[in-house]
Amino acid sequence: MGRLTSRVAIVTGSSSGIGKAIALRFGEEGAAVIVTARRLGLCQTTVEQITSKGGTAWAMHTDVTDEQQVERLFEETVARYGRVDIVVNNAGIFGGRQLAETSTREFDEVINVNLRGTFFCCRAAFRRMRQQGGGVILNMSSVAGVQAWAGTGVYSASKHGIMALTKALADEGRPYNIKVSAICPAGVADDLVDASPDERLRSEKIDPFDVAEAAIFLSTLGKRAVVHQLVIDRLGADW
Repeated sequence: MGRLTSRVAIVTGSSSGIGKAIALRFGEEGAAVIVTARRLGLCQTTVEQITSKGGTAWAMHTDVTDEQQVERLFEETVARYGRVDIVVNNAGIFGGRQLAETSTREFDEVINVNLRGTFFCCRAAFRRMRQQGGGVILNMSSVAGVQAWAGTGVYSASKHGIMALTKALADEGRPYNIKVSAICPAGVADDLVDASPDERLRSEKIDPFDVAEAAIFLSTLGKRAVVHQLVIDRLGADW
C-alpha cells in the first residue's frame, strides 16, 4: 500500500520541474493528484504518466495569480474528490537581477506569481482543511528564502515572504490539525525530471525527485510531528 493512499493532493506548477516530480511520486504513492499549472497540455502529459502506472490524476488549468481560478481549482477538486488533504504550492518563477536594473514590471511579475499566488492557494486550502478537520500545506520556498545574494533581490524577497506566510499559517493551523511547512531547495535540475536516474546523477544540481521525497516525508509525518522548514542544499555547499 502506498504511503499516500486515499489522500487527495493538489500540486501547483506540476506541468514540469519540481512540481512534476512531486506529482509523479505522489501518484506512485497512491494519492489522487490534481496536476495544475498554466500549461494544460503539459499537465495532461503528467497525468498520463501517472495513470499509465495505475495511479489516479486529473489535469486542470490554473493561473495562481488569478484569485477566481484558484477558488475554482479548490471548488472543483472538492466536488470531484470530496476533500483535499495535501496542497503543494510549487508554482513559481525566477526573475529580477541587480535591484537597480530591475523594472517594476519584473518586480510585480515575480511577486504576483511567487507570493500572491502562494497566498491565494494557502487561503483556499486552509479554509477547506479547517472545515474537514486537518490537512497538510507545503510551500515551496528556496535557500533564497532564508538567505539573499546580489542579483536575487526580488526573487529572494518573494521567497522570504513565503517563509513568513508559512510561519504565520502554521501557527494559525495548529488548532485545526493543519500542518504547514516550507521546503527550501538550492539549485534543482528542473529540466531533468524525465531523464534517466544516471543522467540526473551526473548533474551538479539537486535531483528533483529528492525534493519530491522530502514532500512525501512531510506529508506522512505522525500526527504529533511537524517540520516547519526543510532546507535541501547541494552536497559540498557552504552553510
